[in-house]
Amino acid sequence: MTVSVARSAHRVASRALDWLGRFHTLATFPAGTTAELADPDSTYKPLGETALVASLVLREGVAGPRQAHTARKLLDFAWDQFRKGDLLYERQLRHPLMTDPLEIYAHFARTGYRHTDLEQLLTQLHSLRSTHAAELLPNRRLAVANAARITGLIDHEDWLALSSTTWLGATPEPWAIDWMTAYAVTHTVFHLTDWGARPGGLPAPLQAYLRTWLPVWVEVWREVAQWDLVGELLFVDACLDEPVCGAGPWEELAEVQHPDGLLPRDADPVPEGPIEAFTEHHHPTAVAVMAGTIALSRALNTPAPTR
Repeated sequence: MTVSVARSAHRVASRALDWLGRFHTLATFPAGTTAELADPDSTYKPLGETALVASLVLREGVAGPRQAHTARKLLDFAWDQFRKGDLLYERQLRHPLMTDPLEIYAHFARTGYRHTDLEQLLTQLHSLRSTHAAELLPNRRLAVANAARITGLIDHEDWLALSSTTWLGATPEPWAIDWMTAYAVTHTVFHLTDWGARPGGLPAPLQAYLRTWLPVWVEVWREVAQWDLVGELLFVDACLDEPVCGAGPWEELAEVQHPDGLLPRDADPVPEGPIEAFTEHHHPTAVAVMAGTIALSRALNTPAPTR
């Protein structure tokens, strides 16, 4: 990666992290929240994404002291909101086939937050045929496998077999991709590489396919100002053995990013109210932190430790 990529990626990531640091308390569980979670997308999902973001910032170790402090603050806040893991434990206990408690817990386990009862429960569930027979989309099955790898539930997996069942694994006609499939592609890469920690986890044929077509897809969604998806595709680029997209898309993300650090989801106007802005644009801003952090780490030639 070039110096210009590193500069733009760092700018995008640091400003987006600052925004999350200022507004993260808008994702707070109401009093009396139980593991049933009538509306998981309203608070539960943003808290999980916040934990993922912060864990990657700390894992990569390329943030400055202020950014590292913000990341730790975000993790502590999210962990407290999940009642130090108790809420995740209760949700997993009541809904044994749900995968979200494991996936969210993995973000905390990556950075040393542990919950003994939840881990014992996950271990027991992992031994059940029912758990392995749960019907999941192929990229979702990869998500569960990677979360189990992070938390130590598994020490081996047939990643090639899992990847071969995904859309990306078929190396299909690239022009057939649509918006939802593009997100499936990005997450296939994220889970195979453990969010950029293991570029070698992406099979060579998929590396070659993405090196050819990823710049094309980035250009397609740049033209229609789908900035959330552009950010995810640039994150994929940073997960490759040899990133290929260059500085142009990063510079454009830096231009469309708001001065306060918010990255808009698309070309629609951003709501003036902070709550509405947070609800609609938390995800692209979180993606901006993650993509920029991994890109900067690659540019500085400081790969994350493998697990």
